[in-house]
Amino acid sequence: MAGLVLDVCDLSVIRSGKVVIKDVCLTVDEGEFLGIVGPNGSGKSTFLLAVLGLLKSNSGTVRIYGHPPLSRELHQKIGWVSQAASYLPRNLRLTVRELVRLGTLHSGNLYDFDSQNRRNRTTQAILMTGLENVQNTEIARLSGGQRQRAVIARALATEADLILLDEPLVGIDRESRNSLLKLLDNLCHEEGKTIIMVSHDLTAISQTAHRIVFLEETIRFDGPTSKLPDLGKLASLRGIEHVHQD
Repeated sequence: MAGLVLDVCDLSVIRSGKVVIKDVCLTVDEGEFLGIVGPNGSGKSTFLLAVLGLLKSNSGTVRIYGHPPLSRELHQKIGWVSQAASYLPRNLRLTVRELVRLGTLHSGNLYDFDSQNRRNRTTQAILMTGLENVQNTEIARLSGGQRQRAVIARALATEADLILLDEPLVGIDRESRNSLLKLLDNLCHEEGKTIIMVSHDLTAISQTAHRIVFLEETIRFDGPTSKLPDLGKLASLRGIEHVHQD
C-alpha cells in the first residue's frame, strides 16, 4: 500500500490583501503524478510555495511525510524546480555535470569536494534524465528542453522522493516537451518518485498525470485524468456563464 506523501488541510493564503487560495484540501500518495492546472493567477504557484514553506499561509496545515514544511526530517527528500530554473544566465560557465553536482551539496558535505557518493549520485541523475551525451557541455549551449532536464537532474541528485515542478513546459518545443513528459512518467513508474507539476498546458498534462486538480482560488475539480470535465463543464465549475443565447 502506498504511503501518504502530502497532506494539505484547509490551506488559505492571502497576498497583498487578496485571497489567492482558500480552503484547499488534498492528499498525494507515494508514486502519484499529480497535475495542477488553472488559469493565470489562479493560485497554482502560490500553492506550491506554501507547501514548501517558502510562503506563509494564513490558515490550514501542510504535512509532508508527516512533517511540517522546512522540517529537518525533510532534508533532501524534496526536489524543487521553479519557473525560473531553466532560465539560467547565458554567461553561466557551468557544465551540465557541474550543475547537477550542485544538487548533492548540503551543509554536511560542504568540504567534501571529491566524495565518491556525490560523484555516483551526479552520474545517476544524469543517466536518469538522458543527459550523458551532453554532461560536459556548458549550460549556455543547451536547448531549452535540455536545460529543463538539467535542472530536473539537479533536483534528482538530492535523492529527492518528492519532486515539485512549476511550469516546466514553458519555452520548450513540442519534441522536447513530449520527451520531458515521458521522463517524468518514467520517474514515477520506474523510480517510484512522487511528482506534483503545475502547468497551464491542460492538454499536455492530461496526457501524463495520473490525477488532475483544477485550481482557481479553491479546488474546482480533483480526480483521475480520465474524468476531467470538458471545457463547457469546466467553465460552469468556474462560474462562467455562456454569453450567447440559443
